[in-house]
Amino acid sequence: MDLEVDRQHLSTVRIVDAASPALQPGEARLRVRRFALTANNITYAVFGDMMQYWNFFPAGPADDGVNWGRVPVWGFADVVESTVGELAEGTRVYGYLPMSHELVVQPGRFDDRGFVDMAAHRAPMAAAYNRYVFCDEDPIYDADREPHQMVLYPLFFTSFMIDDVLDDTGQLPGTVVISSASAKTAIGAAYLLSRREGAHVVGLTSARNAEFVRELGCYHEVLTYDALHELPSGPASYVDIAGDSAVTRAVHEHFADSLKYSMIVGGTHWDGPPAVPGDLPGPTPEFFFAPSQIAKRSKEWGRDGLEARTVDAWGAYRDWVDGWLHFERSHGAAGVEHTYQQLLAGRVDPRVGHVCTMEDE
Repeated sequence: MDLEVDRQHLSTVRIVDAASPALQPGEARLRVRRFALTANNITYAVFGDMMQYWNFFPAGPADDGVNWGRVPVWGFADVVESTVGELAEGTRVYGYLPMSHELVVQPGRFDDRGFVDMAAHRAPMAAAYNRYVFCDEDPIYDADREPHQMVLYPLFFTSFMIDDVLDDTGQLPGTVVISSASAKTAIGAAYLLSRREGAHVVGLTSARNAEFVRELGCYHEVLTYDALHELPSGPASYVDIAGDSAVTRAVHEHFADSLKYSMIVGGTHWDGPPAVPGDLPGPTPEFFFAPSQIAKRSKEWGRDGLEARTVDAWGAYRDWVDGWLHFERSHGAAGVEHTYQQLLAGRVDPRVGHVCTMEDE
């Protein structure tokens, strides 16, 4: 069973109940057990064509003229059938999955931590999305805290890279303005940045979420979108997680030449004004792609060095979020679709992490 989305009209969804294909030599079947749904998954859908997110888990052909797609999610799966000697049935893995009951993969490039899906259609995409980690060998895995890893770790890893890019490009110390400040990627970035000496982190958010964002304590200043004239002066960087061109224009016009860096991360305001025009004052916004910075740091620090830094930061962050975050679960295709629609419409409580399963429980 798969949940598929109309790629041109993201609120149009269908449930497809297809028979499981027989495995071919070199394949394994993963049963998708649990996955997270966050605003990050809406970003995957919004930028699905530009960034090839739709290509990871192609939807089956349709006879109604609609271009269907499967939105990627992060979660846990169990190996329930395998033709590959190195991959035993019963192995639990963490990685990139579809909103489906199962996924057939072609495991290869094994090491002591996991494997890569070698399916030809995934080869052109970033390697970071094609790797599956053995939970028994994962330094961040905790069976009692799987929801934290599903909901937060992919976002936190992006947050870690946002913080690292700003430091790596010489934007720190200084003012960093972050839109969609209640989004979990924004919160993770603000948490890390606020711990850097000399960084001044300003969060932009809706009036509805302003109190929550202030209570987090990781933003030095919080402004609602109707108060952008109150932004500070002086050199600044902008981290755009909302994807709202009107907000981006207002920030660029406020800082003008004092804006030193502008980063497009997400599209939580996916139904807002159209793409950012090219006549903005200040720097041209640059699209942020976490795997590029991951590859850079892996080369400079080594895989173990990058892992050590992120694991250390993750442990402190995971403990910190327990002070404000709780988890809610959605079961079955109808429950998952409801949660997806709520996220798409922006009607979710930022204090909640959504954990889903296509299985009826």
